[in-house]
Amino acid sequence: MKNSGATAESPASAHKTFWAWTVATFLGAGQGKPGPGTWGSAAAVLLWAAYAWGFHPEPQALLIALIIGIILSIALGVPAATIAARESGRHDPGFVVIDEVAGQWIALLGSRANWRTALLALVLFRLFDITKPFPARRLERLPEGWGIVFDDVAAGLYALGVGWLLRHFIPPLQG
Repeated sequence: MKNSGATAESPASAHKTFWAWTVATFLGAGQGKPGPGTWGSAAAVLLWAAYAWGFHPEPQALLIALIIGIILSIALGVPAATIAARESGRHDPGFVVIDEVAGQWIALLGSRANWRTALLALVLFRLFDITKPFPARRLERLPEGWGIVFDDVAAGLYALGVGWLLRHFIPPLQG
């Protein structure tokens, strides 16, 4: 769960580094209420689905695009989350959702482009993101943006593993 450290979502200072807040909120998805993390996850799934269903890429191309998205969301997300957290005066502000984007895209790795696997990845990721099983909760202790992002990377890996098992052993999820 995100630690507010303040009573309001507004930043502690008036200064906002535009690029960092744009990335950290995933183009504003983190401003969604209630549950900005769910809004961030949903935005990640919708972007994946728009690419998958709009362009009909081969499975390998979809996988490569997803891996590139994961790398970019982590590489840009760590510094963006650090800056947004500092500027807001909060340790892990709820409006920072680039971590959910990275974790959600990890959960979608290897998924076929259909609504069943998209919904499964969304539900599993949100479950693991909220419950933070070991060692995900410990990763929150990493400094600044590293802790903000990498607990969700762990939740994404848990969702990926459980989703893979479910997709391989439950026939309706295979197609």
